[in-house]
Amino acid sequence: MGRISQRRAPAEPCTYTHLAIGLHWAIALLIFAAFPLGLYMHDLPLSPYKLRVYSYHKWIGVAVLALVLVRVTWRATHRPPRLPSTMLPWERAAALSMCWLLYVLTIVVPVSGWLTSSAQGFQTVWLGILPLPDLVPKDRQLARSLVDIHTALCFFMMACVGLHIAAALKHHFLTQDDVLFNMMPFRRRQTDHSA
Repeated sequence: MGRISQRRAPAEPCTYTHLAIGLHWAIALLIFAAFPLGLYMHDLPLSPYKLRVYSYHKWIGVAVLALVLVRVTWRATHRPPRLPSTMLPWERAAALSMCWLLYVLTIVVPVSGWLTSSAQGFQTVWLGILPLPDLVPKDRQLARSLVDIHTALCFFMMACVGLHIAAALKHHFLTQDDVLFNMMPFRRRQTDHSA
């Protein structure tokens, strides 16, 4: 009993691991590449060039999906840094909710694009090398509905990303805590937020 009572809980990390930071920024860069590319390609006339741009967009989406699955696995097996003790309960709840909402969106948005491509009758071949199975058979009516769903989800995700960025900047410039600093790839300081 004495030995058990002397056991200490594992220390909570002060910063994210290098893997978590790398995945975060890789996914962010891919999203910021995919969204404007999607806007650009939408009104292009049908041509080999448009199909090639569509392929690039789909390749990015598949990469995002693969990386976010790794990120979610990491999150399920690693404890993230604690949020600052100065945050109010509703702020903590909002931060956690936004975190998981972004995880869900970075899975749902690429999958909705994959479904759209399948319904349109265009198989996704990642990097022109790895053919992915069609998720649904070709169906023009379904494809039109999926295009609208995928587009709406993309805009909703970008709105959430905007709120995420605004919150990070608020932490950095107004409350001046380490929330943003902990996710920076090049310089991280060790801070105990429990004080």
